[in-house]
Amino acid sequence: MRVKVTLSYNGTHYLGSQIQTETPNTIMGQMQKVLVQLGIDSKIIASGRTDKSVHATGQVCHFELPDFWSDTIKLKRVLNEMLPSSIHIKYISHVSDDFHARYSAKIRTYRYIIKCSESNPFEVDFVTFVSQLDILTIKKNMQLFIGEHDFASFMKTGSDTKSSVREVYKAFAYEHKGYIVLNFQANGFLRSQIRLMVGALLTLNANEIQKKLNNTSQKSLKPAPPNGLYLSKISY
Repeated sequence: MRVKVTLSYNGTHYLGSQIQTETPNTIMGQMQKVLVQLGIDSKIIASGRTDKSVHATGQVCHFELPDFWSDTIKLKRVLNEMLPSSIHIKYISHVSDDFHARYSAKIRTYRYIIKCSESNPFEVDFVTFVSQLDILTIKKNMQLFIGEHDFASFMKTGSDTKSSVREVYKAFAYEHKGYIVLNFQANGFLRSQIRLMVGALLTLNANEIQKKLNNTSQKSLKPAPPNGLYLSKISY
């Protein structure tokens, strides 16, 4: 039987979420190791991958359960006892056999958290600190990303995707208790796309961003740090 699992994690000390053959130090690598110990040999399929040091509050994956693990409430408890404290299972639910964590997803939502202040050791893994920021300009420039675009200039080199066209449904920013939260919703994102978009918002003006969207700019673009990025929700 197939189950859908929603989890959160602190990605600070992991080499991304995707399973890697050369190291078990990934989110799904840790998950797979624990599942095998519980007699669950199914491959884990995630909604998408997050990079090294990126966090999640609503990552989704699916896998097949053997009959003896029909009690999902107990499974959730046991998984949370066995997994590192930096990974937490939020929900486990039975789904139909045609549910696919990646291909059934309709909307992916990410947040990027910024703070205009000096860095401090208690938040450095979870927030990107900047010396100053014009929030009104950020809000205005984020609107440039909305719609369907060829995001080839906002994609990490070496990506193996077949198409760099994506549709961004929402892009907005708001202030909350001293933090600036950038919110992005789309049908999908390219590798490092959000970090590169945030990098553009922090360093380029509106005209330069538009040129990047038109893929007519040769100006180099540095991605924003990974620690401020959170995969917050997958909608089906």
